[in-house]
Amino acid sequence: MTRLSTAPPSQAQAEESPRRGLLQALEIDLRVFGMVIALAVILIGFGAATNWRFLQPVNMVNLAVQSVSVAIIATGMTMVIVAREIDLSVGSIVGVVGMTYAFLMARVLPDIMGFDNPWLWIVALVAGLALGVAIGAAQGFIVAFIGVPSFVVTLGGLLIFRGATWLVTRGVTISPVDPAFRMLGGGPQGSIGGTASWIVAGVACLGIVWLLVSARRQRRRFGFPLRPMWAEAVVGTVSCLAVLGLVWLFNSYKWPPALAERHAAQTGITIPPDGLPAGIPWPVLVLVGVTLVMNFMATRMRYGRYVFSIGGNPEASALAGINTKWTVMKTFMLIGLLCAISSAVATARLDGATLDLGEGYELYVIAAAVIGGTSFSGGIGTIPGAVMGALVMSALAYGLSFMGLSSPIQDIVAGIVLVIAVAFDTINRRRKT
Repeated sequence: MTRLSTAPPSQAQAEESPRRGLLQALEIDLRVFGMVIALAVILIGFGAATNWRFLQPVNMVNLAVQSVSVAIIATGMTMVIVAREIDLSVGSIVGVVGMTYAFLMARVLPDIMGFDNPWLWIVALVAGLALGVAIGAAQGFIVAFIGVPSFVVTLGGLLIFRGATWLVTRGVTISPVDPAFRMLGGGPQGSIGGTASWIVAGVACLGIVWLLVSARRQRRRFGFPLRPMWAEAVVGTVSCLAVLGLVWLFNSYKWPPALAERHAAQTGITIPPDGLPAGIPWPVLVLVGVTLVMNFMATRMRYGRYVFSIGGNPEASALAGINTKWTVMKTFMLIGLLCAISSAVATARLDGATLDLGEGYELYVIAAAVIGGTSFSGGIGTIPGAVMGALVMSALAYGLSFMGLSSPIQDIVAGIVLVIAVAFDTINRRRKT
């Protein structure tokens, strides 16, 4: 184990790179920070190219909701790639689970439970989540215990589950889904409202402060180097301002007037003069929850340490007593669960399931993970980086679509960005060695 040194750097080192010293004091992940800068450049670039129409609140909210499905799976793909595996079947899993959601809610459960049963969508959701875990477990077992390469297993899964999606419905779109389930798709009715959004922002800011204070106490307790107080203040202030700014953006998106009047009549609320704010969409809250849980698992739980150890050196991990096969299988079960969650968001957003649901997700999910700093060599990757990578990929796709460019052009740009990201990672690793 490498021992951390608390000795201060020499004056020559401090004068050599003041900017690097500043970033080190703030303890900023340079890859994630670079993704933030890249996202800002992309948004401003598309804004300037469209006479700033692209940066209107309605487009930013749509972009955020649109990126959720890919970002959720990207957090799991990060763990899969860190463990030196790959999953090409994520898009097909999204499709087959989405068809299962819609089929249960539209054709099966109403005959059993009744159309107005409030538990209908919950039963369908649990069934879909269980199916996602089961698919991940099956693929993980074949990869980990039988020894078939994950590329082959999941490539077969891509074809199998896409075909199963067609067999469930014979190619027919299934809709609608339960109204309560539909809220997971976002939109004005799938948002928490302006007041609740500011409450969430306040709780989030208090949580940020608590985490900073708690982390500082833990460092002091175990004798680790402490971040300067000015750095703590900068990190806390910037983080809270980012949260408040995002909530302000979500609240800037107003309900359509006719829909707002109907909602006000049903709930008895008063519409403000400047319109009824929609607030934070439920899909965004789902993504935040998934990101927090996945980051905790990756950085604070034994499972996460095992995955990174396996990715760094599988043989040494096995000799150290880690059950590598079971850990790899759990990783595939985890990404199966995340595909089911992503499918719930996508199905709710479409108010049904189509035959092409999830098609092409594998490209954007893998690209998001790699752009966010995950190395194909294994052992390196971060959950926040994967989420930022998904936002970058979604911003590119949404911006190109907003400008009227076709889907093939979007695929070309996504492919170029992916190759550049992998090339950058390869060159960076060579320099370090």
